[in-house]
Amino acid sequence: MDVTLLGTGSPIPDPHRAGAATLVRAAGVDLLFDCGRGVVMRLAAAGVFPAQLRAVFLTHLHSDHLCDLNDVVTTHWVMSPARTALPVHGPARTDEVVAGMLAMLRPDVEYRRAHHPDLAWDPEVPVVHVEDGSTLDVGGVRVTVGATDHRPVEPTVGYRVEHGGASVVVAGDTVPCPGLDRLCAGADVYVQTVLREDLVRAIPAPRLQDTLDYHSTVEQAAQTARRAGVGTLVLTHFVPGCPPGRAGEWAAIARAHFEGEVVVADDLTTVTVG
Repeated sequence: MDVTLLGTGSPIPDPHRAGAATLVRAAGVDLLFDCGRGVVMRLAAAGVFPAQLRAVFLTHLHSDHLCDLNDVVTTHWVMSPARTALPVHGPARTDEVVAGMLAMLRPDVEYRRAHHPDLAWDPEVPVVHVEDGSTLDVGGVRVTVGATDHRPVEPTVGYRVEHGGASVVVAGDTVPCPGLDRLCAGADVYVQTVLREDLVRAIPAPRLQDTLDYHSTVEQAAQTARRAGVGTLVLTHFVPGCPPGRAGEWAAIARAHFEGEVVVADDLTTVTVG
């Protein structure tokens, strides 16, 4: 199983980091978790075209985690040689997001179908609403859903992907909570969005200060990893940002609370399990 951090950025634009997105590849199955800005370009850089994706999973409905879902859907549709659906799994109200996206794409779909006679179908994007305890099988890869806590954004979920004895958790935005602990228990890899509380508090911007109450700090992510007994903690979605050359600072904070491997991810960082 390979875990590739396609985008490690946050809502704050960063020339070095695309938006939140993670690719998990196992048994020939490609699964995409979240669809932040630039995700299709990062997929291409990882050697994967959207037409290869078997499913998309959304952790929550904040714009920075889904703003390029339309690009994934359009490119999957245009590049597929035959009629192929792209299921989108996500928490309640995902259907609203997908319906609005398809309405926005309607003119484009009509133009392309008028120009390409062999493109004889519209994009097919079935929505599967998930909740705590849901389990899915995608081509022999097991995906388990766990409730997380990103209130007032709710519901929010994380995902545990398992195949061949290997396990990866993609947590999304959340503070520590029992659902996250259950999801991470014994996982080989735990991918967590994080912020640096010391840096955020030093920036006198109320809208940035507000992020402190619904994201995990680096310390909290490391403590979750320790409690759950995970093997590798992967840090991503850095707030207020992790400039080039500063990864060691973030890793040192995590290592003070967690004895396993710590990865401060860049875009296209890949962790292999098993």
